[in-house]
Amino acid sequence: MVNTRPMALVTGASGGLGAEIARVLAQEGFDLLLVARSENKLQALKEELEVAHGIAAQVYPCNLAREDAALDLYDYVLGRGLRIDALVNNAGFGDSGAFHEADWQRQRDMVQVNVIALMQLTRLFVPHMVKRGCGMVLNLSSVAAFSGGPYMSVYYATKAFVLSLSEALSEELRGTGVTVTALCPGPTATGFESAASMGASSTMFRHAASASEVARDGYRAMRAGKAVCLQGAFTKVMAFGSRLVPRSVACKIALRMNR
Repeated sequence: MVNTRPMALVTGASGGLGAEIARVLAQEGFDLLLVARSENKLQALKEELEVAHGIAAQVYPCNLAREDAALDLYDYVLGRGLRIDALVNNAGFGDSGAFHEADWQRQRDMVQVNVIALMQLTRLFVPHMVKRGCGMVLNLSSVAAFSGGPYMSVYYATKAFVLSLSEALSEELRGTGVTVTALCPGPTATGFESAASMGASSTMFRHAASASEVARDGYRAMRAGKAVCLQGAFTKVMAFGSRLVPRSVACKIALRMNR
């Protein structure tokens, strides 16, 4: 019997929001290609979702900070004849500290993962979707996209790029059957703050949303073809406020949250 289930590719799927998005997709009947650095975590998620939902999942361990990783992933998909119906560009990370004191390699890797790999995977897979006349892309942006972010300057800049790119592509692709959605959550309980070396004094994550809630909202927005999903009240306030106050004021607010 030919498998007629749609397939979703999810980057950063080994934990946090990526794993929750994968769970939502599996519940909705998608087969999965799970991508992240940790093969053990991917394998555990694969087994969980196959047993729980009767879908088929594949794992592809890779580090998207490596320059050719996105192209190698694309070649893997083509080589196995996989059809990607939904591309979820979730992989990403942040860092905290003064820009002039930050580790250069970590900042470069952040741009590679948050921006270049996302852009390259979108560029590689969207033409196939356009040719078929259907497909969905979900790009993970953030509330950070709406202002400059002192002490997290590169991270905020990458998320602004993701939002701008996604909005533009959503408009470009109108009428093709392909949609692009930027998911902009506020603080989310994923362990991000620890990985980003944010201090205990940071106010950003004191009222974080659950990853499962953010994943479900992102999925609904993607299915609806929305260009932007402002997930959570905090994000909506920030997005609205960014239109009312000078950027310098928004930047100072971000400074207080990040320190």
